[in-house]
Amino acid sequence: MTDRVKTVAAGRDLCTTPAERRDLLRLLRRLLRGPVEMGAGDGAALRVEGEDLSLAADLVARAVRHGLVAASGGTLSATPQTSAFLRRAMLAGEEAFAGQHRVEVQETVDVEGERQAVRRNLAESPLSLLSRLKDRTGGAFLPSEAIEAGERLAADFTRAQLQPRVTASWEPRLSARGKGERGGQAELADSAIAARERFALAAEAMGPELSGVAIDVCCFCKGLETVERERQWPARSAKLMLRTALLALARHYAPPPRQSRRASHHWGADGYRPPMPR
Repeated sequence: MTDRVKTVAAGRDLCTTPAERRDLLRLLRRLLRGPVEMGAGDGAALRVEGEDLSLAADLVARAVRHGLVAASGGTLSATPQTSAFLRRAMLAGEEAFAGQHRVEVQETVDVEGERQAVRRNLAESPLSLLSRLKDRTGGAFLPSEAIEAGERLAADFTRAQLQPRVTASWEPRLSARGKGERGGQAELADSAIAARERFALAAEAMGPELSGVAIDVCCFCKGLETVERERQWPARSAKLMLRTALLALARHYAPPPRQSRRASHHWGADGYRPPMPR
């Protein structure tokens, strides 16, 4: 039986009462912090040494049998299935399996002129997870303008239909193309063509040395370790290259204002002398 199947079975028949489920979740949360020593409690119960937590011996045996707890003598410790089961147990309904792989936050968005509360999955975008990185001073490693520039690059990449297809396309074409007629860009919508032009300008603004890492992370959703391995870069160098690329991209999307020329500068005729203050 695989680890996932054992975890699913544990969720169905491990706890028979709400009290057992509450005690089991307390034990699993404690085990994630480190192993515990078990001692004899009242009756058929087992007590966690040094803490106010007692469980039925039969419940502990069931947890060990389902692979959620490892027992060695009088010591209990967590297993690879402990964290997954705990996260799934804290969720409910159809989102139990998907929710354990999400990093959700509550946000408010404007929908048709009304403010509505929504849930956003930070793990859906690599940039959302990278935005949580901190520098040595505790500030954000990637500034907000860099994150916004990366999201804009990914949006243009999607609108431009540059993502390679991995399956057959069943979508109707915008125009019927007969034998001998040209296809390709002629069948793209104007919005896709405009997105390709914006994407090309953005890649050109970053330059060939930086555009590759930005496209890999923002558009192809590759992790930093994957980028370093494919490009044979030193460890922890991809995030520095990505930061430099996104800052250059942010300047492309929002160029800094040009400094106006000083009004005191003007052409003077031969022999001109500026007035000197007395």
